[in-house]
Amino acid sequence: MPLATTGDLVARAAAARTAVAAVNVITLEHVEAVVAGAESVAAPVILQVSENAVKFRHGRLEPLARAAVAAAERAAVPVALHLDHVKSDALLRQAPDAGFSSVMYDASRLPYAENLDATRAAADWAHSQGLWIEAELGEVGGKNGEPPLDAHAPGARTDPAEARAFVADSGVDALAVAVGSSHAMTTRTAALDHDLLKELSTALDVPLVLHGSSGVPDGELAAAVAGGIAKVNVGTALNIALTGAVRAHLAAHPEAVDPRGYLAVGRDAMGRTVADLVRVVGSVTS
Repeated sequence: MPLATTGDLVARAAAARTAVAAVNVITLEHVEAVVAGAESVAAPVILQVSENAVKFRHGRLEPLARAAVAAAERAAVPVALHLDHVKSDALLRQAPDAGFSSVMYDASRLPYAENLDATRAAADWAHSQGLWIEAELGEVGGKNGEPPLDAHAPGARTDPAEARAFVADSGVDALAVAVGSSHAMTTRTAALDHDLLKELSTALDVPLVLHGSSGVPDGELAAAVAGGIAKVNVGTALNIALTGAVRAHLAAHPEAVDPRGYLAVGRDAMGRTVADLVRVVGSVTS
């Protein structure tokens, strides 16, 4: 079917008090697994390509983006493309022509005023191109000469009043909030601050996004969605599934040299992970 847009999928999820799964992809096997997993539970999904993934692919966005577009257009469920954690303005400007309907512009490493200025400029440009834009705000540093605290650092939290001002002044369409999750967690032990999430949901009139969801247990994820999260980002969970399946296959078949054998089991494992995630967050069906 035609490419869906991130803005539409997130808006539909927010209206239904569910969330749409947004899954980071690195290889063609990731792309195929995400689409297959979403199709198996008849739910929409967002394929995300991060700036780090682009760097891994020798700095070239188009090869993986074109594969993602082709997979999305042949999917039996709505699939959108999102360019994730963009810090480079040059990469940001490649998004429309590469098939992306949305971007996450990441200036959260900067002090608040600089973050706001950079994000406002990115939002103005993105909207001129018809792109939906997400930003991120964690605990503000820069006080007493201290650097800004990364939004995913232990103890980082988003202040509701500050977030409200940031959204109004930047013009972003969604905000990723720091409520206790962290990127690249390999254990599902994160405990979210649900009271803070409730405050943020009340204070803001844009959809909320949860980053670092691979480290969040199912119960915590479901509660976060009930508390106002409309987009759930996952990446590491797929890599754990892929790596574990490949290791097990090669241990059982030490003579194997054809990558199709172990990549197939890895792709299947990632697909099951996506299906499980979608069941937890309750994405609206297609």
